Amino acid sequence: MADDKKAESQEFTGWRSIFWPIHSSELKKFLPMALMMMGILFNYSILRGTKDSLVVTNMGAEAIPTLKLWFVLPAAILFMIVYSKLSNVFSKNGVFYIVASFFLAYFALFAIVLYPCVGSLTPDLLDGVSSEFWKSLLLPVQGWVFSSFYVMAELWGSAMVSLMFWRFANDVTSLKQSKRFYAMFGFVANGALIVSGGVLKAVKNVSLVSGLAVVTCLFIICIYYWLNNYVLTDPRYFNPDEIKKPKKKVKLSLGESLNYILHSKYLGYIVMLVVCYGISINLVEVMWKDQVRLLCPTKEAFSGFMGGLQIWTGAATIFFMLVGANILRRCSWFTAAMMTPLMVFITGLIFFACIIFKDALSPMVGACCSLTILEVIAYMGLAQNVLAKGVKYSLFDSTKEMSYIPLDDELKSKGKAAVDVIGGRAGKSGGAAINFVLLNLIFIGSKLAEIAPVVAGIFIVIMLVWFYAVHGLNIEFLKITAEKK
Repeated sequence: MADDKKAESQEFTGWRSIFWPIHSSELKKFLPMALMMMGILFNYSILRGTKDSLVVTNMGAEAIPTLKLWFVLPAAILFMIVYSKLSNVFSKNGVFYIVASFFLAYFALFAIVLYPCVGSLTPDLLDGVSSEFWKSLLLPVQGWVFSSFYVMAELWGSAMVSLMFWRFANDVTSLKQSKRFYAMFGFVANGALIVSGGVLKAVKNVSLVSGLAVVTCLFIICIYYWLNNYVLTDPRYFNPDEIKKPKKKVKLSLGESLNYILHSKYLGYIVMLVVCYGISINLVEVMWKDQVRLLCPTKEAFSGFMGGLQIWTGAATIFFMLVGANILRRCSWFTAAMMTPLMVFITGLIFFACIIFKDALSPMVGACCSLTILEVIAYMGLAQNVLAKGVKYSLFDSTKEMSYIPLDDELKSKGKAAVDVIGGRAGKSGGAAINFVLLNLIFIGSKLAEIAPVVAGIFIVIMLVWFYAVHGLNIEFLKITAEKK
């Protein structure tokens, strides 16, 4: 391991320092982890595009806030409870295999049974219901096959991307190594977004897409097994001496764990980051998908448009990974962490302006190009989504995960679970709650586009809170890292 420490201290020069700051001796560890992340992101992308096409074209974009608030959030809380219990009983590796196998089993069931039989499995619950409020709640229950797929696809992002992979990476990667590895993980792995976009454009059979998710789950499990049994057992890649000797395992109840986390100012700021990201992105995405539905009313057309989103997101993310890798190494944590909220804020304001002032902009658009104002709004929302997610995957995820490294084992494990699963879902569900309340309790009967000015104002407030959280976490991060030197 002494050779590894010496290698880490060596400076990369020229183009190598920009495009590939990985030592040859590290490839046996780096490449499998990058491939593992690639598989997780591939599933995340095809599942996200498919869930949106199923729900938006069968239920409408207005069903998304209801799903996220009343279905996804409770499912995330339930997952957090089960994960906490599993962590107290099984090893980290055991928990990984159980969680990955659970998703594998569901997507296999969906491909073989649920989707092919969706007609016979869909009850008629809306007959005779006149209340718009109750219709909004019963519609996802009636379409429970699509709703369950939506929930599982959402949980995959929180459980496998944010929790399982990054917890594993944090456990086996040093702080120095993370500055080079984390951004490059995304650089390699986000090629999966481009591939997934092509899959969504080419594959129209939903059962086949779900089958691909099953195969990818098996691929991820195999890589994880190989890493733990044939790579991390080698002291050149993982030195057990760098890990504190295990103490007697502390078994806390869910309430005790959450109480422990709530008393951590440091974790509080991380929760604010995750929640603000989730709310801000959700406020923009739901309104954008409503506009895309008007432009692409069929499932095939909608899925094809979402496939284009994945391709562009993958290309943008790879570009931002190159830029982000150098920002992480050459700039402060604060500078890197501020990039994401700035990008979301600027592009989000432009998108909302296009919707709010679409009547005034329509003649100008017609005079300047052959596109309609609806097409401009759809493509502007696409650009916002691509740029925001490109910076998020390259810098937001990396800086957030770096902030966990100096923490003790308890905060790393159970604290991270609460932040990523509950915090992430609370963020998205918070945005869903805002849309749900506005559509069903305040502006009853209104369309999403009609409440755009109100949503834009809320968006600005959330962004200001995000900026504050980055500033506060930076102070705490500098303090705790200085204490550990």
